[in-house]
Amino acid sequence: MTRLNLVLLLGVLLSALYLVNVQYESRRLYSALDRAQSDARRLAAENERLQVEKRAQATSARVEALAKTKLQMRAANPAITAYVAYTPDAARTPAADALAQRGEPERTRTP
Repeated sequence: MTRLNLVLLLGVLLSALYLVNVQYESRRLYSALDRAQSDARRLAAENERLQVEKRAQATSARVEALAKTKLQMRAANPAITAYVAYTPDAARTPAADALAQRGEPERTRTP
């Protein structure tokens, strides 16, 4: 009978240790899940803030102001527009023919 009692006591002790280990692991996983959910909420809020900031930075008025100030660009008008005419007969040269025979694209310069 004492042998059976010792086996049963050993079984109870092992199951108690296993239960403690399972509870510890469960708490550890729950805290990791809670941290991951809080990180996900923080990242979602940061993503929303960055999306709002991106929309604010991409407004046409801001882009136009930056183009004028930093890039010194101005709107095109007929006074500053240069038109280039292409005439196929005048563009043919011996160098262009040699390039065409080799299969290379023709490189033209504009005045």
